[in-house]
Amino acid sequence: MKRIIIFIVLIHCTFTTAFSQNNSLSSNTDTIPTYPFEEVIITGTRTTRKIIDIPYPVTRIENYEYKFDKKLAINNVLSNIPGVFMQSRYGNHDVRISIRGFGSRSNSGIRGVRILLDGIPESEPDGQTRIEAIDFNSLGSIEVVKGNASSLYTNAPGGVINFINDVYFQHSFAEIFNDIGSFSLRRNGIKFGILSLDTRFLFSFTNHRYEGFRKHSADDWKIVNSVFELTPNPLSKFQLLLYYVDGTIRLPGSLKISEYENAPMEAAKNEVDYDYLRLTKKGRIGVRWNQFLDNEKNDEVEITGYSTIKYFERTSKTYRIFNRYGIGASARLVKHSLFFQHKNEFSIGGDVFYQTGPIEVYKNIGGKKDDVLQDLFNETIANSGFYVQNSFDIIENKFFLLLTGRLDKVIFEANNQTLASQNDIRRFEKFTPKAALNYKITPSVALYTSYGMSFDSPASNELDNHPLSSNGGGTLLNPDLRPQQSLNYELGIKGNSINTTSDFFKNMLYELTFFHSIIADEIVPFEINTEVFFRNSAKTRRIGLEAGSEMNVIENLKMKFAYTFSTFSYENYSTESINLNSGNVITNTYSKNIVPSVPKHHLFLECSYERQFFETISAFVKAQNLYTSSMFVDDANSMKTDSYNIFNATAGMEINFAPFRLQLSENVNNIFGKKYVGFININSTNGRYYEVGEPRNFFTNIKLHYSY
Repeated sequence: MKRIIIFIVLIHCTFTTAFSQNNSLSSNTDTIPTYPFEEVIITGTRTTRKIIDIPYPVTRIENYEYKFDKKLAINNVLSNIPGVFMQSRYGNHDVRISIRGFGSRSNSGIRGVRILLDGIPESEPDGQTRIEAIDFNSLGSIEVVKGNASSLYTNAPGGVINFINDVYFQHSFAEIFNDIGSFSLRRNGIKFGILSLDTRFLFSFTNHRYEGFRKHSADDWKIVNSVFELTPNPLSKFQLLLYYVDGTIRLPGSLKISEYENAPMEAAKNEVDYDYLRLTKKGRIGVRWNQFLDNEKNDEVEITGYSTIKYFERTSKTYRIFNRYGIGASARLVKHSLFFQHKNEFSIGGDVFYQTGPIEVYKNIGGKKDDVLQDLFNETIANSGFYVQNSFDIIENKFFLLLTGRLDKVIFEANNQTLASQNDIRRFEKFTPKAALNYKITPSVALYTSYGMSFDSPASNELDNHPLSSNGGGTLLNPDLRPQQSLNYELGIKGNSINTTSDFFKNMLYELTFFHSIIADEIVPFEINTEVFFRNSAKTRRIGLEAGSEMNVIENLKMKFAYTFSTFSYENYSTESINLNSGNVITNTYSKNIVPSVPKHHLFLECSYERQFFETISAFVKAQNLYTSSMFVDDANSMKTDSYNIFNATAGMEINFAPFRLQLSENVNNIFGKKYVGFININSTNGRYYEVGEPRNFFTNIKLHYSY
């Protein structure tokens, strides 16, 4: 109650002071600009282009847009993007990210969406991703490319998210921050940047501890990020990029409907008895060289190399230890020329990522590792591919044709060191083309359309063999699981409307996209005696509509709107399961059923007001509503979750007393304490589908910034 009273007083003081100074004080629009689409530059599309010139939906989020927000997990930051749906399981470390349904199959980690940090893959060679290394306090911006990106990246049918560290600051600075929240959330750290004539250096350290809102859900993390950039001349740039992560997260597990209804904050019994957890230590070092080949900076070469070391301990009914060592590289060439007197941009590039290491398996005795080694596997995963991309001006600066294509090869090799006969290898190879058109009705409004193929190989854990496979589980890798492939079509419009003659709606950014995908051999999870395996459905159809807008209603008052309509169904799908009571094999037909864990309607609304009063003080208030319709929990459509609305509010202020700046903010999330399903464990054979979402919670941020 005390926190609620403080929050209400802060909002009251903010509004009272802001409106009382309305006639005499300047606005804050110069310090918090709204960038029109034709000005924003995107790099995650493999070439440097403006959003208005990219023939598919792209969003860029700057760090000032979420500086007062909770920033505990990716869903705290990206909820305002249409087409992107997230379910947070345990903070930031097990978030399901689904873009147009791609990624919804994953019960652990991120699939179907390529995750980059400073342009270097955080995704494993098999496409699976955990984002422990993403520190929102260190980031400068986030780029989200929605829709099929398989013609540019490996295993990216849903799109690409590129997290970019905050290296392009204007002055040297140092800052400290301290976050305090409900359920014993404590997060603090430092960040500083040093700027000289030809060098930049960014360093951040975050210490995070959270007891969790459910039993057995605590996590503890330390994250270090660092970027060094050298610009020896106007045409060259060198970057050294490093991070290190060390942390542990405990897993409370999914619940049956009766457990969810009566004791949703409890943990599942197995998860407590066996102390389910993930312990992670991983690091990466990367180097990048950019070189322009002409003084006009039209032609460019970029070469990137990186090395990774990862150590995992993962407990379930067994105790597994993973050691993984990886090395990767990418390169690209961009060339501008005239083709029949029309502008033409051609680029070619390639990627390779090789990762190998042993997996040790022990018995789990009450959460402790047994001393006797049960199994020892060596797992190797590698991907390689090259792409070509060509953009041609049919009508100069107005009508563009973009052609892209990529050839990928993904290799899995598993060797049982304790049983020599179990040495398996599987290879997947595919060429994925894409064609797109972009027509600029005006310099700030564009129509676009695209059509292309996508390819998504199984992840290593998805290839685990099971008793229902064609060889009865006799090999390490499932011989039947096939890559997921799809045909993807989209049509949309995006733009920026500026009306300087009116006091209302002076600036509005908007996008509207229709998409249609037909997926062959969609990879979906299922369980056998609580163990998760994967299988293919024959054919899935996805039809959807995305709409988003950001507008200045009046001076200093902004509204954001994001809506996604999704109708995803299995066109042709039958499979086998085991009856837990009798042990008999049962054939199930799911044709025409709705794909689980995807809401038909997903709506985000936000209203924010920011005002500068006096020369040194500015204040900010924001209210959000997130609506999610009901979702099925399994392929059989046997049960569905309830729809829900979540309301959040934020108030904050900045006090500038140069060279210092103090930032204070308070968040109340899920204000009305709505009970809802925050994560669905798809296709659980024992009915453990449900994980409750975060109840009402508070978050306080204090940050002190020093510029010099």
